[in-house]
Amino acid sequence: MYDLVVIGGGPAGCAAAISAARAGADVLLLEAGEYPRHKVCGEFISPDAHQLLNSLIGEFLPVARFRPLPGVRLFIDGRVLTSVLDPPALSISRFELDAALWAAAACAGVEARLQTRVERLEGRGPFWIYVSGERLSARSVINASGRWSRFNARPQFPSRAAVGIKAHFFETSPSQTVDLYFFQGGYCGVSSVSSSAEPDAKAVNVSALVARSKRASLSDIFARNRDLWLRSQQWQPISGTDASTYPVFFRKPSALDGKILLAGDAAGFIDPFAGDGIALALRTGVMASRSLVPFWRAKSALGGAAEQYRRDYNVQILPCFRAAARIRRLLSLPRVLRWPLTRLIEASHLTPHFLQATRPGADRIESETNAKIAA
Repeated sequence: MYDLVVIGGGPAGCAAAISAARAGADVLLLEAGEYPRHKVCGEFISPDAHQLLNSLIGEFLPVARFRPLPGVRLFIDGRVLTSVLDPPALSISRFELDAALWAAAACAGVEARLQTRVERLEGRGPFWIYVSGERLSARSVINASGRWSRFNARPQFPSRAAVGIKAHFFETSPSQTVDLYFFQGGYCGVSSVSSSAEPDAKAVNVSALVARSKRASLSDIFARNRDLWLRSQQWQPISGTDASTYPVFFRKPSALDGKILLAGDAAGFIDPFAGDGIALALRTGVMASRSLVPFWRAKSALGGAAEQYRRDYNVQILPCFRAAARIRRLLSLPRVLRWPLTRLIEASHLTPHFLQATRPGADRIESETNAKIAA
């Protein structure tokens, strides 16, 4: 019997598996797909997540090799709102990031299986996991299988659900800022993206979220913001990097499904404009596995460990979603109402406040969870 089975090998699942293995747990990590692969993602690593990411993958993908992004520009209602990122952010391709996290998990002693789809999950602790005719048993389970896993609740999605689309392009002189272009019905993010082998590659990641009622090809999206359209005229697509996802909508996050701990997008999907999707995936994966340490060491019951995770999630992570929802409502206002508010934000130099509102701080989470393990 495994101490922990993690379902899903993305950033949240790998972070959970690595942390659990380092705490001495016997861990099985199951991923239905294979690596490397491209995902619809802004590929943005917020500054406060660097230390956590480096602690997880270190030698497999040193973050110092990647080109820093020291600023943000928001193109909205004919204005450009700017802010400095200090320390800088990073943009790392999911093609490379996911593969590095998977390798780090295997190196940590995790039993990691690719192309292994979970067919059924039973029990309330211990659990039985059925894969390809095999029945596995586990003392605990973390579900990090994403927004549309068969193991997640499937609420009716609203008619205004959005579609996400992403591709990489060659750009002669990529900006050293993360740029967000807003328009009626959605927005598009553009940031320089590099690899550890080519940190100076002239490439940008272009990812957009647009209402499903709107035309969803990237060329149509570019035409919805003049600044974006002018910039896109010099781009050349990089083949094999495009991806899309539908439906995209937002619901109240939930940290638990009974006694199963939920991490990453399985717990909650934050607005992509916040740029914190990957960071929150890493944080919640680590938080979930560390909450289970007392249970594995026979110092608490599974239910108590799960409830502790729920409390930590609600205190440290849920406020990020609430802040993102408030900003989403602001951006969704009719232009006649939004225009004076964006002018006020610009005049009051409040852009950095909005950028920080969705970030709880990885260093604080790291120190608090380490203190719990030591206790």
